[in-house]
Amino acid sequence: MNTTSAGRPRPFVLVILDGWGINPRKEGNAIAMARTPNIDKLAREWPHTAVRTSGEAVGLPEGQMGNSEVGHQNIGAGKRVLQDYTRVSESIRDGSFFQNPALLKAVEHVKKNSSHLHICGLLGNGGVHAHESHLEALLRLAHMHDVERVYIHAFTDGRDSSPTGGIEFMRQLQARASEIGGEHAAKVATVSGRYYAMDRDNRWDRTGMTYFAMTKGEGERASSAIEAIQQSYEKNVTDEFILPTVIVEDSHPVAVVKAGDALIHYNFRPDRARQLTKAFVMKELPPEAKGKFDRGPRIEDLKYVMMTEYEAGLDAEVAFRADEVEMPLARVISEAGLRQFHTAETEKYAHVTYF
Repeated sequence: MNTTSAGRPRPFVLVILDGWGINPRKEGNAIAMARTPNIDKLAREWPHTAVRTSGEAVGLPEGQMGNSEVGHQNIGAGKRVLQDYTRVSESIRDGSFFQNPALLKAVEHVKKNSSHLHICGLLGNGGVHAHESHLEALLRLAHMHDVERVYIHAFTDGRDSSPTGGIEFMRQLQARASEIGGEHAAKVATVSGRYYAMDRDNRWDRTGMTYFAMTKGEGERASSAIEAIQQSYEKNVTDEFILPTVIVEDSHPVAVVKAGDALIHYNFRPDRARQLTKAFVMKELPPEAKGKFDRGPRIEDLKYVMMTEYEAGLDAEVAFRADEVEMPLARVISEAGLRQFHTAETEKYAHVTYF
């Protein structure tokens, strides 16, 4: 490392431009079309290279786009890191998914209590936070164990997939649920846009709206999941921003999460699953929720399963624990006796700490 005349190490800066890619095609490519004199100068005068940030190069399935978490994690590790999406998908293929102890605990809990199994997560095939194949596998698991009362709380996407793709994803989900469950097919109980269900920036009022839809049947109402999405489109509100909507039959919610039930959150990416999970599992909500979300007492005897560990110390089962990176960049710097400073906007704090 270069040093000053006084022998002190010169500062070394790692800057991550989230979303910046290299592609010479200009159509739909703001970066290629923009005037970027500083980047151009750096590329012209200094050594540089390009790295692949998607697919197998970063531990994802072939052809799967990368994302900010994946990029930060691989950079921090300095090597290819097998991603949660891949680990869950491979477990489904080899059958170990259906023997997963945490998932089986949820099944056993509802069988013992003659209660409801709830499943929540992002709907679609974007593969950034969740994937529809993982939801389908959970429905198959429930059917294998004769769980008859299964309810889905669907979070519509609109960011990692088409803004209006939710209605087709919902049709596909309901068709597969009928094929798998037959007369005991899983039902959709609520529909919420990810803007509300997956907030990660302490906007607890949004989290609260989703929570109360799931637990009290409060919010917008619709007679079917398809109607919930359609009535939102009619107001020019696309998937990401669909207000938490309760599906009703005979003027009553199809189902709400209550004491004795089990809830599996199948998002594999932690950052946007963490806040809603805390709403269900923490005895006392964080100070940031004060004045925004008055939850009341925590639901008793609720078996909560996280697909991955959204945060250490949460009172919930973990289906797939992360492969620890033993020597990430920050640790290497620390053990070399050097000081470091990490900074990011609030929504990206995990990317410069947790990852």
